[in-house]
Amino acid sequence: MDLHQLVFGVYPYIALVTFALGSWIRFDHEQYTWKSDSSQLLSKEYMRFASNVFHIGILGIFFGHLVGLLTPHAVFLALGVSDVAHQGIAVFAGGLFGLMVILGGTILWLRRLFNKRVRAASRWMDINILGWLVMTAIVGFSTIFWSIEHGSQGDASVMINLANWVQSIVTLQPNPDLIRDVDTVFKIHIFFGLSVFLFFPFTRLVHIWSAPVGYLFRAYQIVRAKRV
Repeated sequence: MDLHQLVFGVYPYIALVTFALGSWIRFDHEQYTWKSDSSQLLSKEYMRFASNVFHIGILGIFFGHLVGLLTPHAVFLALGVSDVAHQGIAVFAGGLFGLMVILGGTILWLRRLFNKRVRAASRWMDINILGWLVMTAIVGFSTIFWSIEHGSQGDASVMINLANWVQSIVTLQPNPDLIRDVDTVFKIHIFFGLSVFLFFPFTRLVHIWSAPVGYLFRAYQIVRAKRV
């Protein structure tokens, strides 16, 4: 087994199993650490802007990758979306949300590093996971230049191969050879992205599991005035 097969055939499962099992173990044994560790009370400078931009960018990137990579190729064609058009949408959306992650994440990361009050209340992994997410976004943003070049030649094969590889991982039929010949920058981005899942259970990112989605669909609260 060569390094390529190890990284793109075995490592994804190591990262995903650690992500799922590690999250469950942490929730079961360390519930007091299951929180976002917000530092807004310590310093509000740039916090609202950076946090909003960062979180919108992260959500856009996550759901964009989820739909773009896990939707079968035939579905896009059936909807009338050509391969080149699909790649163009991915480049535009990925670029926009990627820049938001880079901008917001960098501000939050520098704040964790250089704001004395925030730094004192931050754990090592709080600082490093922000830096890792920003680096992942930077590498992902850099892939746009290769994608634009491929698109100008009417070639969407790299995007298709990447999607087919992700689907092979999800269906437990890993095929690392699908991306053996893609540009190195895409492979680096994949490694960085997979590593986020590996680090996830050991960081403040676990608060994502507890996102109050039900709040959006809650029933109206009935308020009755007290009669005197």
